[in-house]
Amino acid sequence: MAFSGALTLTDLNDFLTPSQACIKPVEQVNEPQEIIEPGAATTEIVIDSSGSYYEVSANGTSTNASSKGTERKLQQAQISLNDCLACSGCITSAESVLITLQSHTEVLNFLDSNPPVSTPGHKIPVLSIAPQSLASLAASLSSSSGSSASLRQILRRVRAFSTRILGFEHVYDTTFARHIALLEHTQEFFERKKGDGKLPMLASACPGWICYAEKAHSEMLPFIARTKSAQQVMGTLVKSWFGNRWGVQPDQIYHVSVMPCYDKKLEASRQDFYNDLYSTRDVDCVITTGELELMMRDKGWDLSQSVENEGVPDFDAEIPELLSHLGTSSGSYLHSLINSITTSHASPVDLTTKSIRTSDYEEFTLRARDTGEVLFKGAKCYGFRNLQNVVRKVGREAGVQVGRGAAGRLVGMRAKKRGGEDEKGYDYVEVMACPGGCVNGGGQLKPIAQAAGQKEDEEGFTRDWQESGVQIPVPGEDSVMQGAKWGNKELIKEVERVYWHDLPTPPPSPRPHDQDLATPFVCADRLAVQVKIDLCHPTDGRADDSWGSIMDEGGETRRRELFRTQYRAVESEVVGLAVKW
Repeated sequence: MAFSGALTLTDLNDFLTPSQACIKPVEQVNEPQEIIEPGAATTEIVIDSSGSYYEVSANGTSTNASSKGTERKLQQAQISLNDCLACSGCITSAESVLITLQSHTEVLNFLDSNPPVSTPGHKIPVLSIAPQSLASLAASLSSSSGSSASLRQILRRVRAFSTRILGFEHVYDTTFARHIALLEHTQEFFERKKGDGKLPMLASACPGWICYAEKAHSEMLPFIARTKSAQQVMGTLVKSWFGNRWGVQPDQIYHVSVMPCYDKKLEASRQDFYNDLYSTRDVDCVITTGELELMMRDKGWDLSQSVENEGVPDFDAEIPELLSHLGTSSGSYLHSLINSITTSHASPVDLTTKSIRTSDYEEFTLRARDTGEVLFKGAKCYGFRNLQNVVRKVGREAGVQVGRGAAGRLVGMRAKKRGGEDEKGYDYVEVMACPGGCVNGGGQLKPIAQAAGQKEDEEGFTRDWQESGVQIPVPGEDSVMQGAKWGNKELIKEVERVYWHDLPTPPPSPRPHDQDLATPFVCADRLAVQVKIDLCHPTDGRADDSWGSIMDEGGETRRRELFRTQYRAVESEVVGLAVKW
């Protein structure tokens, strides 16, 4: 079964070590010459000290008349995104089965088979959607039809489609769940600062990063935050908190999440988020932004059409809507810590920002204004290229051996050499696997590229557009060829703009005197404390103060079970010598 028209998984094998399996051998681009003597080899491959491959003639003559000497340098094979997706090195066959159950087809099948309300067996269908998905829908609408819409308008239209056409009974955005995740995230960070855990703390909201760390860098797991992502906190709210308020059990609710990322399907399928008592998951099914848009097109729903009261805030909503956590469009985990330290420090502090290479890798340093003491140092790291550098840096600063084999030993040697440096290491890193963060997730809508005569894709590789499933306009009707562009920078900027409601991108961290920004968060904080009390059942009154108030032992145990998770290393069973080329 396929995810959608955007991605297909076939012929998946069990886990393959990326360092060994995700490698293409040297590619033979020229036709082999005719062998004069049957069974006799006329050339051989040699590798020089720099790692370059050369084809050398066995009889001392060159295999190419135009080459100099008796050897010819072979071209290195290139790996495109399509090659990467075709490889099963980052996913196990067991995970692939779970993912195939997470598709829009499964959602439609459930809604069609769900018994009517007030009949035995009926489940309450609930849809939650990430703000990044709303921003992607709004940006796509603006580029395709020229009509602009705010996140609130898109949320109202998605709610109308989901309830009137599909049959969902409740539709929420996930920003309140993210608010709770940020509160718990901050609480965990200060616990680690007091010695209960390792620093630097690494963000845990990106399932792509978690999957990669569990399979390739298990030494990083102690540094990763245990706090659940916004999606899974929303699952806890829907199945436990809302369920209690509606008077139903967790298995009587069907929760669907709309996310900008395919890896969120894997996250929802983790055993940690499965309720053994009621045999149900916190999030039953995850669909991407693209799958939601596909469902709208299949049902003939026009997202550009307005619905009633779409621009009016819903003051009677069960939870706060569209909370803007200022900082980054990937959850503002780093900036929430910066804001918490800034507001709690007795004297004024100064924040400095430094770009390491691009805007995807930036360092943030908080210093006391009077003494110049470094109070906090964090980083924002987006994309696997930057992620690799951060993993090495964290390992070096913490004295942890990173990597495998000789590479791992070399890193361990570097850690010993640089152990005496006085420069303060990171306290926290906001890690996201996608360049540009969550607004550029793999499940987001892709723009239609106006590429007349373009024969190459965005990675520079030759593509047969028709074979790849891209519709080519009929000659004479349109002079522009359409091709899907991956990670288009202009589209990312547009999604960012819509996400921040036309505020500066990204906007500055909120200050304590910003009363207009504080009001909705005061309400959200109060409701978050009520959620904690309702779910954790503390026996004392200390939990009424704030989210960070320490409860009795039983209450704290329940909070960790509800709002935190755990990770485990996944060992590969593939031996390098067993890899088939």
